[in-house]
Amino acid sequence: MRVLGVNAVFHDPAAALVVDGEIVAAAEEERFNRRKHGKENVAFSGWEMPSAAARWCLERAGLTPSDVDAVAFSFDPALCEPAVQLGLDDPWDHLRQEYARRAPYLLATALPGLDPDRAHMVAHHVAHAASAALAGPYRTSACLVLDGRGERASHLSAHYVDGELTPLAAQRLPSSLGLLYEDLTAHLGFHRSSDEYKVMALASYGRPAHLDAFRELVRTTPDGGFVVEPVDWSSFAPARSRRESQEGRQVSRAHADLAATVQRRLEEVLLDLARWLHERTGERHLTMAGGTALNCVANAVVLRDGPFEDLWVQPAAGDAGTALGAALHVARAHGELGAPMTSAALGRSFSDDDVEAALTTARLPFERPASLAATVGAELAADRVVAWFQGRAEYGPRALGQRSLLAHPGRAENLERLNDIKGREQFRPVAPLVLLERAEDVMTGQVPSPFMLFVHEVHEQWRDLVPAVVHVDGTARAQTVDRRTQPLLAAVLEEFEARTGLPVLVNTSLNTAGRPIVDSPHDVLELFGSSPVDVLVVGPFVVRRWDVAPAEVTVPDVAPAEVATAALEGVA
Repeated sequence: MRVLGVNAVFHDPAAALVVDGEIVAAAEEERFNRRKHGKENVAFSGWEMPSAAARWCLERAGLTPSDVDAVAFSFDPALCEPAVQLGLDDPWDHLRQEYARRAPYLLATALPGLDPDRAHMVAHHVAHAASAALAGPYRTSACLVLDGRGERASHLSAHYVDGELTPLAAQRLPSSLGLLYEDLTAHLGFHRSSDEYKVMALASYGRPAHLDAFRELVRTTPDGGFVVEPVDWSSFAPARSRRESQEGRQVSRAHADLAATVQRRLEEVLLDLARWLHERTGERHLTMAGGTALNCVANAVVLRDGPFEDLWVQPAAGDAGTALGAALHVARAHGELGAPMTSAALGRSFSDDDVEAALTTARLPFERPASLAATVGAELAADRVVAWFQGRAEYGPRALGQRSLLAHPGRAENLERLNDIKGREQFRPVAPLVLLERAEDVMTGQVPSPFMLFVHEVHEQWRDLVPAVVHVDGTARAQTVDRRTQPLLAAVLEEFEARTGLPVLVNTSLNTAGRPIVDSPHDVLELFGSSPVDVLVVGPFVVRRWDVAPAEVTVPDVAPAEVATAALEGVA
């Protein structure tokens, strides 16, 4: 059975294709139209049919629209109630529902041959849940979904047994942990529904000074739900305008304390919900999805302090992931359940010939080194910032070694350097890549961690060695690299370690502020032409700026441990 999954309501429009229960392709529309999160629409921010992503998914499988057996939309307007009855101030709510009803016909117009009568409307939180429980490594698991809102709820606790869903609890709107965090994001001058990760980063600079007040405002209930009372944000810290945020004005301690308070209360509530779910299911494994599950600090707390032995989070946990979840749910309803999702590299890729043609057209000098890993390892050891473009693009918001900016982690100033390149706030951290077999030498926490969805405590002795990737609180949002699934990236890490003694690289997404992660050779050439990146690596080819000389590829004749010790002592 060929199922096309679609998210076209709320934000992050995306498409995914599941064939005979197996995940074939998945991509966000922003990678094609270059509008981040589906914003910039004149009236309906985020209401966008992912026609380009859907068309590509079918092309990837060699299918035409008429070959599709089912189209699974991750929103069911039949479940909606008027916003006023839900206690929401949402003037667009009735338009959203009408748009969702017409979505099958709108997509069929964009993809001639697609049969709108084959549409299946999957409840939003069921789609989120399926994206985690049916894509994750456990056929039986407890499942927790939390986000801003679905049709009329903001949360789902469920039990999956051999892929069969049993809902256990759902929190009715307007109480919503996701909307609480969105409101705080807007109060701090950031963009709601897309900048929540900035608040998570800011929280590490503050202290939870208002925790008693927020324990009254945000409370769990005996039925597995919670209550979120209206919050007078200005009573805790003054509002910060979007202009102040865009101009990069420094946030105050009061803002950081408020962020720390809400972050801590979120963690406490998630623990309560996880404990309730564990008591009802007795499961060892927990799966999670929904935008709140992108909060890697909270995820680490749930795993560390919660009752479950294992936690798997969908890497596309936000609304983009519901396209995949909806497709998996419909496939499972027809008896099809494929292999677990082991990689987020589900997007577009380009052949060496495609890349070479793009470089030739751009009239850029390039080389194809005999050992790409050795060449890139040497460039990174020489403290060059490398734009790294390899294989299929990632599905979801994290750069996981397919479309990444790489840099030396041993130079503290590289954090500011990369934030300047990307046009980001300086309080935001960058993440480390670390070889899987070396991860526990450097940090504690969830290992393996291939999707960068948990924070890790960096060992004291390593914090001065890799300061660029250590956040102010001593943590790092690490991605572990397994040589079996990412052999080239693992080889680069090994080459870098041979020269520096450090089994770690800086990894941040290959984009600039306000722009989606690059997806095509054209995209990455635009970025290279406009940003002070030293070296561009696209497929097997290396491009250097005109003033960057090739680094020496020779490996120092000393043990990696000796190199690292020398670096720590300031003599290397």
